[in-house]
Amino acid sequence: MVTKNILRKISLFLLLSLALRFSVFAGAPKYVFFMIGDGMGINAVAATERYHAAVDSGIIGRVPLVMTQLPHTAICHTYSLSNGVTDSSAAGTALSTGCKTANGILGMDSTRTVALKSVAEKARDAGRAVGVVTSVSIDHATPGAFYAHVPSRKHYYDIGTQMAASGYDFFGGADFLQPDGKKHDRYDLHKLLADSGYTIIRGMNGIPPEQWGKKVFLTQENGRGARQPGRSRSSLPNAIDRASDDLTLPQITKAAIGHLDATDRGFFLMVEGGAIDWACHSNDAATAFAEIDDFDNAVGIAYEFYKAHPDETLLVVTADHETGGLALGNSDYILRFDQLQSQRCSLRQLSALMAGACADNAGWEGVRAILADSLGFWNIIEISEADESALRQAYDKTVSGKDATVFNEYSDDNLIAVTAVEILNRIARCGWTTGAHSGAPVGIYAVGVGAEAFHGVMDNTDIPRIIADVAAYE
Repeated sequence: MVTKNILRKISLFLLLSLALRFSVFAGAPKYVFFMIGDGMGINAVAATERYHAAVDSGIIGRVPLVMTQLPHTAICHTYSLSNGVTDSSAAGTALSTGCKTANGILGMDSTRTVALKSVAEKARDAGRAVGVVTSVSIDHATPGAFYAHVPSRKHYYDIGTQMAASGYDFFGGADFLQPDGKKHDRYDLHKLLADSGYTIIRGMNGIPPEQWGKKVFLTQENGRGARQPGRSRSSLPNAIDRASDDLTLPQITKAAIGHLDATDRGFFLMVEGGAIDWACHSNDAATAFAEIDDFDNAVGIAYEFYKAHPDETLLVVTADHETGGLALGNSDYILRFDQLQSQRCSLRQLSALMAGACADNAGWEGVRAILADSLGFWNIIEISEADESALRQAYDKTVSGKDATVFNEYSDDNLIAVTAVEILNRIARCGWTTGAHSGAPVGIYAVGVGAEAFHGVMDNTDIPRIIADVAAYE
């Protein structure tokens, strides 16, 4: 164990030395992008590329994403200080501060008494403009890890107050989960933001960017979000469910770049594809692939900025952990990812449709029609007698009120919808080993000034340390 620790320290020293060489001799990057696909395991990235090969080109192979074409790659371990399988708060803390902590803690050490300084805070203190962007609530674990320090990730109101106090130039994403702290005597977070000098912009059709002011929170319009009752604050609409006027992660990323670049101070921008994790918790492959595509489109926007400023930019893409334990294929040695293109909505959206149909007494034929329209069952996807029987049993349980709901990390889903998506995933040969996180390593993809420091097998704590050193934040 001692030998391993010594070797690890030597390895980290060499990585930081390489990073320092770029900081001193090539000049520290003026612009830093740190992009995190929440729950985005290596298999999920590979599966998205295989899906596009099957659907877009009709071939066995892969259509590369932007992130996987970046020239410098590494493998990253994600375990936390307390668990072999990390949660998002410990992983977010490791990625933001370079220090491991216990599961459940955000931006603090394992004693819950010492605040750990994030790379975003270091960038702010070094005079850079700072932005934090996500596709889920702005007070969720990963975005919160870059500006907040709380003993529990569930202290959403306290996380929000620290967001207002951060002084960062740009925030973007879904709304606060607890804007009033669930207590009527607490100060509303939206008012606190405004009193702290932030302009709250709802949707891209509101106030034009030139009138935004120095500090901005760009979020969705009131009542918009993942279309599930009671969860409109939690995330932007899933990419697969999106309407033409919905706010998107690529839109927010582009707006953040424009706002931060206008300060002419250089910038640090963290972008999280948070809804990837939620889809993987639900074992919803088609929705997860669409979220990875959406996140990769945001990466593409950052990459275009890099190409315009190649000698001044560092772009790093990774994940905080793997979710779902996705497996590609089974015992028959084939993949049928093309079957997933018949899915037209997320599991959460399908659950709402199923619940509505059952409440309206639409009957089995009404449910069957929704499955045909939403998943292509019977008219595009061949459904066996055994699968139809399983769907009918789920329907009978639902209308009788018995075991009608399946609970996962971020949603309570209708049994018929869950059964249907499980069937489609099995037909496509997408297997899932868990509805939670796994201990599998994730990928790192990088380009730009100092990107050569990202190679081999690394730990998640190495990433922010290298970024801070390369960018001369300390």
